[in-house]
Amino acid sequence: MNILSLRKGVPFQTLGPATLILFFLITTSAYAAPPLPARAASLLNKAKPRVQQELQQKGFKLGQPVFVRIFKMPGTLEVWIKKNSRYQLFKEYPICSYSGYPGPKLQEGDWQSPEGFYWVAARQMNPNSSYHLSFNIGYPNEFDRSRNRTGSSIMVHGECSSRGCFAMGNSRMEEIYLLAQAALTMGQDRFEVHVFPFKLTSRNLFKFRSSPWIGFWKKLQPGFEAFERNRQVPDIIVEQGNYILKSRSIRVALADTNDKGRNQ
Repeated sequence: MNILSLRKGVPFQTLGPATLILFFLITTSAYAAPPLPARAASLLNKAKPRVQQELQQKGFKLGQPVFVRIFKMPGTLEVWIKKNSRYQLFKEYPICSYSGYPGPKLQEGDWQSPEGFYWVAARQMNPNSSYHLSFNIGYPNEFDRSRNRTGSSIMVHGECSSRGCFAMGNSRMEEIYLLAQAALTMGQDRFEVHVFPFKLTSRNLFKFRSSPWIGFWKKLQPGFEAFERNRQVPDIIVEQGNYILKSRSIRVALADTNDKGRNQ
């Protein structure tokens, strides 16, 4: 019996005890949040009382699944928490600093922050960050690589300086990291991070219709709208260099895969 087949729906009762034990050891090591060094544990313990109080006031609990959205304009990071099968907004944090301008990151060293659909697993959490605390959003993803976009180590982190990352300041980052760490510890295998130039409403896209990136933004819009409509994180994959809104079999990015031009 292949261990991966269990994740595809094979009933537990068909597996022997040894296989089950091996499965739990593998999944725990692969998906559980990493252990915290003393410094990071101290930082999160300091933030925990105020976060728990605010969670309780809003009807949430620490450890519930999280979802992150970032808007370059007006410069905010939203943390959403899953409750009763849908996500509800927990808090909107002002971004202390990010690099560049509206539009995707193209290459290493351009000091530009990316845009698109990313996700963070436990291995991307960095409690030992030189920028207080951080997590890597996973740029470049498959979509970016298909367009030969380069760069690495794009983080959401503390402090207030950026060379392509999203710097939140230390106290805000402690709260964000705590919420993410707790969700991963309680079993969320990864959390999504969607980065947009602004809210991709039809009105805003019309306002920025002269931008060279308008074509790219229109391809991100269905993913933005899907969450706005259902308050459920859309299942977005990349196939043949395009974003696909898998749950409804609708293409999010309809670019010709041979077109690697600036607006794609």
